[in-house]
Amino acid sequence: MNYPWPEPGTPLHQVATPMPVINEDRLSANIARAQAYCDKNGKHFRPHIKTHKIASVARQQVEAGAVGLNCQKVTEAEVFADAGFDDILITYNILGSVKLARLKALNARVAKLAVVADSDVTVAGLAATFDTDRPLTVLVECDSGAKRCGVQTPEAAVALAESIAAAPGLRFGGIMTYPAIGGAEQVEAFMTRTMALLSEKGIECPVRSSGGSPDLFAAHLVPSATEHRAGTYVYNDRSMVRAGHCTADDLAMHVLATVVSRPAPDRAVLDCGSKALTSDLLGFSDYGTIDGFDGARIVSLSEEHAVVDLTDCATPFREIGEMVRIVPNHTCVVTNLFDRMVFHRDGVVTRVEKVDARGTVW
Repeated sequence: MNYPWPEPGTPLHQVATPMPVINEDRLSANIARAQAYCDKNGKHFRPHIKTHKIASVARQQVEAGAVGLNCQKVTEAEVFADAGFDDILITYNILGSVKLARLKALNARVAKLAVVADSDVTVAGLAATFDTDRPLTVLVECDSGAKRCGVQTPEAAVALAESIAAAPGLRFGGIMTYPAIGGAEQVEAFMTRTMALLSEKGIECPVRSSGGSPDLFAAHLVPSATEHRAGTYVYNDRSMVRAGHCTADDLAMHVLATVVSRPAPDRAVLDCGSKALTSDLLGFSDYGTIDGFDGARIVSLSEEHAVVDLTDCATPFREIGEMVRIVPNHTCVVTNLFDRMVFHRDGVVTRVEKVDARGTVW
């Protein structure tokens, strides 16, 4: 596609919209802040690349001190292996012959690859795929309160760990959880109980991995965890501000949009629909905030249009052809909707980066 990608030095007001734009200084500050916190508290930091899906941003994270990367799917991990990253944790149950074959090929070329499992079915598939020539490291995923995936009790975690340890082609690597927000106490209780039971069985548990951006700066409340995983922190978004993780000054991503219609005094229409902002509400009643226009509400999205209700907006809104900057509800999904991201400093384009792992959903 012959898209008019801006050259470095281009002012943002000359960038074609809709377009996510990344503030270089805020990006760097977010990376440094998270790494410094984990270093201070003796935690390995493993950023989740789902938020940016860009190899150059991952390099910034590793250069700052990250121990490795967290990916969510096999194809996503393949992209980052191709880019030279050699310590990758895939936090997903991997099932089916096609995915397992790709996982085996990936394990052959990544120095430190690990996956998770929360059932005997998942472990059986992994055990049938891998052998002693190139074993695969597997962590047991534990449900410590988020009620998504994960074994439900420490006893179940130990039973699954024993199954992993007994498989010749697998190595038990530890435990992993994605906790509920504010769930540090439950995570610590689950981990300490599991570690004690594993110790009774003579099974080492070298990695205890917890995660989440909303509780990133509460990771010290889980002393048993050896590492923390987080993704959204790198850009931040509206939901992270609401969670108290950051302030508006830490928002590295905005979506530039243009006013394409002012059909009524109390309504404007922007050129960024569900294909740009996503339909994720994350508990909000609208689809993002608009910088400088308190009270303006993005009340509906179609594929290419965002309808803005101006009823409660006291500031005169932009006219047709003028731009606005939107803080999205959920930055991670915005990333996966675009081929490239525009980075800038002080309103001037610094670089355009391909979203390397866009669409890597299996």
